[in-house]
This record gives sequence, structure tokens and C-alpha cells, in this order.
Amino acid sequence: MRAQPASHDAIDPAGMRVIWLLLVAAFVAILNETTMAIAIPELNKTLGIPEEQGQWFTSGFMLTMAVVIPTTGFLLQRFTTRQVFLAAMMSFALGTLICLVAPGFTMLLIGRIVQAAGTGIMMPLLMTTMMNVVPAHSRGRMMGRVGLVISLAPAIGPTLSGIILDHFGWRMIFAIILPIAIVALLIGAKWMTNLGVTTHAPIDVLSIILSALGFGGLVFALSQLGGGEGAEASTDLGVLPIALLVTGIVALAVFVWRQIALQKKDDALLDMRVFRSKNFVVAVAIMTVVAFAMFGTLSMLPLVLQKVSGLEATQSGLVLLPGALLMGILGPLMGRIYDAYGPKVLLVPGTLLIAGALFTFATLTPETPIALVTAVQVAMSLGLAGSFTPLFSSSLGSLKRHLYSHGSAALNTLQQVAGAAGTALLIGIYSSGLHAGVADGTDPASAGAVGAQSAFLVGACIAVVAVVLAFFIKKPADDQESVPVH
Repeated sequence: MRAQPASHDAIDPAGMRVIWLLLVAAFVAILNETTMAIAIPELNKTLGIPEEQGQWFTSGFMLTMAVVIPTTGFLLQRFTTRQVFLAAMMSFALGTLICLVAPGFTMLLIGRIVQAAGTGIMMPLLMTTMMNVVPAHSRGRMMGRVGLVISLAPAIGPTLSGIILDHFGWRMIFAIILPIAIVALLIGAKWMTNLGVTTHAPIDVLSIILSALGFGGLVFALSQLGGGEGAEASTDLGVLPIALLVTGIVALAVFVWRQIALQKKDDALLDMRVFRSKNFVVAVAIMTVVAFAMFGTLSMLPLVLQKVSGLEATQSGLVLLPGALLMGILGPLMGRIYDAYGPKVLLVPGTLLIAGALFTFATLTPETPIALVTAVQVAMSLGLAGSFTPLFSSSLGSLKRHLYSHGSAALNTLQQVAGAAGTALLIGIYSSGLHAGVADGTDPASAGAVGAQSAFLVGACIAVVAVVLAFFIKKPADDQESVPVH
């Protein structure tokens, strides 16, 4: 039975139900990833594996995401919303079950990869569905809810993980996530409806291979470059990441060339015509810089707080908590402001706050008060809250409807690559400064502070690019109505 078409002033009830299902699923997927990030040291200890092997729990997940996300533009056109959602949730639930019962490293890694296959589909599916269902003049408000989800889950995840690890062990993380995933799957099986019309374009196997080598190679190489704190790790990982980086760049160039050829017949895996929109390109460029700053800072700051400021792991997580909660709470408000006034009123001060916070972090020393670090992190989170909603809405809203899924795939893929690059570069600079200082006889805390200052300064300079570009972003015209679901 087909739902009634949505009016220009209201969101179709069936479409709204789909959005809420996807928000819940995305929340569970992101919560899983943030709880796991803090659990890896415990897994290394419990499973008796070295750090470089345990890093595969993160690298394998990121690699799978980088391979899956570029294909979602095609998948969301080839298959129905219901089919894609159920496949993603079944993959995520199955992966969680495998992790829960895994007897050792290999099976746990397989579970993480299966989880990532479902997770990689979820955010592009959510964003594409929202763009299709929500009228243009209400998209900021709804994108604000996406911002709440992607902010609240990381706020809860580390604290929840710390409590679980301290009292119950690492398996309980998956034991808590699994029933939530199953419930979301069952509700989706009953209530998920289909959106739009599917196509029957053939799957280009060569494009999938090139995408895996290109995006997967880039993300994995960058994650390896930023993965080790020790000098030994940096030495051992020097040749392989560079080779993977070169391979990824070459494969990516060939991938783009092939997509340009295939899109003439509408057979592209990732349609490059999304980059013909100047507003989309500017928004994606800003989002790439913002993701670089956010993931790099969130990866490095807890490390610096422990090594330089002498905090425990739980304490360092609590420093990040207020900002993350604020970012989630403000998401819907930022959406309403975007709908009323457009992107610049949020994006210009937002990017200024991000750059300013990074410049302030570049002055961090062992004597810096933790209250100041917390306040700066809150300011940066406020800037992120003011950036995400206008960037999501302006970028995808600048495209024609049939390119929404491809635009979402491109946006999320570049976020992954930027996040890996931010983590690799900032942690790499920090580690180099730390080890150089220790080698010269400086105490570890002071040496770490010098490394952190250099890393944050580089991040701040890169963030200035986003500030400049923010003045060129425009709000797309509210000229497209939402489509019915059935």
C-alpha cells in the first residue's frame, strides 16, 4: 500500500517513521564504535596480543567502512530502502553476535569486519532518506537530529565502556549492544517502508575493486601511519603505509576516470557529477577539514591528557563528555537556526570556534588547568555543532534528487578519509615530538607537551581553511518537495 504523498509543508508520516528507525540504528552503530575504541587496550591484555595486532580491531573496521561507503550510492538506487536497511542491520547484529562469542583474536576481528559492513551503509542510508523525505525548508531541523545522534553516542560510549570494562569485562559491551540491534532489526522488519524507485543498473565489478583499493588503501595507510605511539612502531610501519598510500592514490585516480566514463550511461558506482555543484564542493571541502580536526583531536586529546596532564583514562574521557553532550543537545536548535537564517550564521562562527580551540590547545603544557582544557573542548564542540547541520543540509541540498545517494556516499567517504588523515597526522606529529624530546633527555610529560603543541598548531592552521571557505557557502533553494514512501 502506498502512503499518501507528503505535502510541501509536512513530512509524510510513513517517511518520518523510516527516519526514526534509521536514527535509532545509526545511534546503535556509532555507540558500538565509540565503546570499542576505549576497550582495545583491555582486549590486548585479555587476549594476550601485542598492540600492533590489537590495532587491527580499529584498522579492520575503518578499512571495511572505507570499502563499503563508496558503494552505497549505487546500492541505494539498485535496492529498496527496506532491503538495504535489513541487510545492514542483519550484518551489524550478526557481527555483534560473533564478537560476543569470539574465542580469540581471529574470530573477534571477523566479527568487527561484519559489523563494519552494516555500519558503513547506515549513515548514507539515513542521510539519503532524509533528503528524499523531508521538505527542503525543514531539512535543517531534521539534520539537527542527525547531529544529536552522531554527538550523543560518542558522549555516552567512552563512559559506558569504562564502567563496563571495570566491572564486567569486554564481552558485556557486545552483550548490551546485541539486544538493541536485534530489537531495531525486528522493528524495522515490521515497520520499514520503501522509498522512491529502484533502478536495474549492472554492477561494475572493476569499479568495486578500484574503490576498495583506492579508498580502502588510503584509509588503512593513514590509520597505520597514525597508529603507533612507540618509536619502534613508527619504524616498522614506515614502508608499508607509504606503499599503500601510493597504491590507493593511483587506484583512486583510475576509479574516478572509470566513473566519469560509466556515468554517461548512468551506470557509475559513484557518480562524479555531484562535484559539478560548486556549493556541494565547498561544503564537502569544509566538512573534510572539520572531520580532520574533530577525529584528530578526539583521537589525540585523551592520549595527551593521560601522558602530559597525568589523568587516568576515565578522567580523560570525562573531560570530553561535557562538550560532546552539548553538541548533541544543540543539534536540533542549530537545525532550526539553519532553516530560518541559512548556513553562514552558523558556519562562520562555528569554524572560527574550531580553529580558535585548536590554536588554544597548541599552548597546552603539563601545568595547564584541566578546567581550561574542558572549557576549550566545550567551545570546540559548540563550533562542531554549528558546522555539521549546515554542511549536511547545504551539501546534499545542492544536488538534484537522483544524485542524493551518490552525494551522501561521497560525503561520508571523504569524512572517513579525513578522519583517518587527521588521526594519522596529529598523532604522528605528537609522537615524533615526544620521542625526540625524550631522546634529548626531556621528561616525558614536557616532551609530550611539545609534540602536542606542534600537532595542534598544524591542525589549527588547516582549520583556518574551513573558516575562509565558510564565507562562500550558500543555502540551496527550497524548490524540491519530498517524495512518497510505500
